[in-house]
Amino acid sequence: MTPRPVIIDCDPGQDDAVALLMALASPESLKVLGITCVAGNVPLDLTQRNARRVCVLAGRPDMPVFAGCPRPLIRPLGTAEAVHGQTGLDGSGLPEEPAMPLQDRHAVDFIIDTCLSAEDGEITLCPLGPLTNIAVAIVKAPQIVPKIREIVFMGGAALGPGNRTPMAEFNIVTDPHAAQVVFESGAPLVMFGLDVTHTVITTPARLDAIRAIGTPVAAAVTGMLTFYDRHDIERYGDPGAPLHDPCVIAWLLKPELFRGKDVHLAVETNSPLTMGRTVADWWGVTGNAPNATVMDRADSDGFYALVVDRLSRL
Repeated sequence: MTPRPVIIDCDPGQDDAVALLMALASPESLKVLGITCVAGNVPLDLTQRNARRVCVLAGRPDMPVFAGCPRPLIRPLGTAEAVHGQTGLDGSGLPEEPAMPLQDRHAVDFIIDTCLSAEDGEITLCPLGPLTNIAVAIVKAPQIVPKIREIVFMGGAALGPGNRTPMAEFNIVTDPHAAQVVFESGAPLVMFGLDVTHTVITTPARLDAIRAIGTPVAAAVTGMLTFYDRHDIERYGDPGAPLHDPCVIAWLLKPELFRGKDVHLAVETNSPLTMGRTVADWWGVTGNAPNATVMDRADSDGFYALVVDRLSRL
């Protein structure tokens, strides 16, 4: 099987880190063309550094990492240090300064140039954070849209409450105007929102299975997730935290682990009370054509078996 060419756009974040590790451990399935970074969980100077720290951990200091947009299109940046810590990768134990360079080119230009040099329907974009870089690329060069096979993203909540506001999930509400650009772009969308990510909880037994791998990668991931889990354990009363971003990579590797529905997807950008809410027309009441597959179910045991398998490769 020819590996699928992907660009991973992220804001690491412990769960982004696990997603990156899984992707870099799967070269037979995914050809990671580059990693682009955006402000989100922490500011851009930390997200680009964290992406490089993870690449070094994975033994891939050759992977090109690009810094992108330092703030949302319109709204001020709101970060999530309460969840991810001051560095964004608290608990990892990784060296703070990665032994690999940041690329000189802007992330948006890398996305545009890579798409324009590809065949139609070739490139899969995998945004794991706010959609700012993707939106700016589409606005600057709308001719990239036919080159995009799919935009597979983590964000939103179709059927339940948000986690940043009562109605909105963090990635989308951080830059709802970027989400609007992406949702209306015409590119095929696959959404992994809270409806599905909150079904894949890192229980103590699952964390022990990662720890038992016994490698430096496993030790770093265990430390990161132990730190990361404590916030959601306190907040939701679950035995662990949802592993949000790795759902995107898991679906690319084993789509049979997930189920969803084709719906019309929009985002609220006008009301202060519901800003950033993803509105999925679950029952087709508007008559609008579906523009997204929204995932809402997962085989959580199969998901964690895949996580352990891929981390074991590094």
